[in-house]
Amino acid sequence: MSQDFYYGTGKRKTSVSRTRMYRGTGKITVNGRDLADYFPRATLQMIIQQPLKLTKTIDKVDVVCRVTGGGLSGQAQAVRHGISRALLHFDPELRGVLKRAGFLTRDSRAKERKKYGQRAARARFQYSKR
Repeated sequence: MSQDFYYGTGKRKTSVSRTRMYRGTGKITVNGRDLADYFPRATLQMIIQQPLKLTKTIDKVDVVCRVTGGGLSGQAQAVRHGISRALLHFDPELRGVLKRAGFLTRDSRAKERKKYGQRAARARFQYSKR
């Protein structure tokens, strides 16, 4: 791989992905492992490849990601967000396509904290009138 790369940071829930994109043949590496090894479910692989397929750059770039935190689903969405941001540096003309698909917007949904005096974030303890 050449030293010339495009960088993007992606986040989802507690997962953070640091993504580097190189000109290449379409190889995707996550945490030093192949995409199919790290994300065995086909749906997660599809989520990661969405921005590349949408912009028709899947066979023009190699992607190297370091992802930490969260579970597999959150990590996959963080990688997708990072790839989308790196694609902007690769070709600024792709911004409209990626923005319409919603890949540039950080999904801010996260688990709501548990409150004291309650069983969970919103669920209350059972109330007995008598």
